[in-house]
Amino acid sequence: MTITGGVDVARANGQEAKAVRQRAIRELVLSRPLASQREVVDALLEQGIEVTQATVSRDIAEIGLVKAPGAGGHVYVTPDRLTTIALSGPDARLERILAEIPISVGRSGLILVLVGSPGTASVIAQAIDESSLDEQEGTLAGDNTLLVLFADESRLERWRERFLAIQSRAGGGSIP
Repeated sequence: MTITGGVDVARANGQEAKAVRQRAIRELVLSRPLASQREVVDALLEQGIEVTQATVSRDIAEIGLVKAPGAGGHVYVTPDRLTTIALSGPDARLERILAEIPISVGRSGLILVLVGSPGTASVIAQAIDESSLDEQEGTLAGDNTLLVLFADESRLERWRERFLAIQSRAGGGSIP
């Protein structure tokens, strides 16, 4: 008989037990890093809440927990923490810049050509150099045009996909 949040979990009806369980999962995720459903199940069992991994899987989906990079690998976080992590991660500065500067992405051989508004290329280049994007050989900035140089096709394509994902996450536009 474990009392959690003022509710006897063993005697609670289905909806009460679910609410208590989901509240406990939220509190656990906020209090310590949990990287797998098995870890969540084990943490709930430590609190006296009997649960299966399938139930935890459904609860995680209903709560809206997502995995995000943590100090020791990916861990579950609440959606509101995801925004905080995104704004403070290695791509934070690049995301802020991409949210404000529309950029087109073109290509010439193993070079990506990024074009922004006048005077922005060096700022974008520096943000790229400081970001988690690391497969480029280097960047070269003019006034509004930035060249990103690559050693091979596969690196260029991986980098381009990641850059476009960061641009999309930032809500930034692309120049037609």
